[in-house]
This record gives sequence, structure tokens and C-alpha cells, in this order.
Amino acid sequence: MTGKQVGYVRISTIKQNPERQLSDIKLDITFTDHASGKDTNRPKLQEMLNYIRDGDTVIVHSMDRLARNLDNLRKLIQEITAKHAQIIFIKEGLEFTSSISPMSNLMLSLMGAFAEFEHSLIKERQMEGITKAKARGVYKRKNSLTDSQIADIKQRISLETPTIQVNKTALAKEFGISRQTLYRYLSLSS
Repeated sequence: MTGKQVGYVRISTIKQNPERQLSDIKLDITFTDHASGKDTNRPKLQEMLNYIRDGDTVIVHSMDRLARNLDNLRKLIQEITAKHAQIIFIKEGLEFTSSISPMSNLMLSLMGAFAEFEHSLIKERQMEGITKAKARGVYKRKNSLTDSQIADIKQRISLETPTIQVNKTALAKEFGISRQTLYRYLSLSS
């Protein structure tokens, strides 16, 4: 009996298209997370890890879709291969099974380290670009919410009393923003 072809897809933003990752591969089931790679609490990843069985093949577009750093990547690969499933990374052309050879281990370390390094360089260049744009006065952060949504949030918060507190975490979640962003909007003058 052969195992199932299990796809794992992760996109960071709503603008990203999950279809581009594994669209040309025949899969029995696909698990898709909408989360940052640094977020280790990804519900669909956990669901996929609980789902896979002996003989299954997990297929991921690239290493950076599964993990953001080498330690997490190794841990996840070990967890998958411990279940006697294999994992294939399409972009890197790498495959790992429960019998990881010394050469496979070396390739994992090298490719994972390069992916982590590349991510750090991209982040560094992005921050340099933002700093230069701010110095020129052309960098303005776009609001994630409309003016009416911001007004709605401020109006709800204004209803707070010492006995009735608005759950700001739930409010931020409702509008699809972080608590930090919620407080930034609240600090802006009306």
C-alpha cells in the first residue's frame, strides 16, 4: 500500500497566491496556512503533522515555506521522517526520508543555512531602503484600515468605563490587525 501525497502551503500575506506553490502537483490533500514563517504556532502545519502516516509523502514548494530558520527546519523534518513519511522540497530538489544519510544531512544544513542567510539579507536591505526613504520624506506607512473602520474602533473604545472594559485583543482580531497596530490607531488624533 502506498501512502498519500500531502501538500503543505504557507503564504504570509493575503496578496500572495497559494495556487502558485503546488498547483501542478497531484495531491491527495493540501494544508494551507496564512501565517508568517517565524510563527511556529501554525494550525494547518500542526494538522498536517497529525495527519501524516507511514508511507506518506509531504510535498512543500520550498524550505522557507516550511520554516524560517535552520533549527525549526531540522525539527520539522525529523518529526515528519520519524513517522516514516518522506518530505520533498520542490524548489531545492531535495528529498528526506527516515534514513537520512550523512550527505542528506549536510545538504539540509547547507540549504537551510543559505535560506536563513538570504532571508536576513532581504530584511536588512528592506530596512536600509525604508531608512533612506524616510530620510527623503517619501516613506509613509499605509493604513491597513479605512477611516471609517478606525472611527468605529475609536467609538467602541470610547464606550469603556471603569466597570466595562473593551477586549482590545478581540477587537484587533476582529479587524485583522495586531494589538500594537490597534494602539497605534488609538494614539492618532481624531
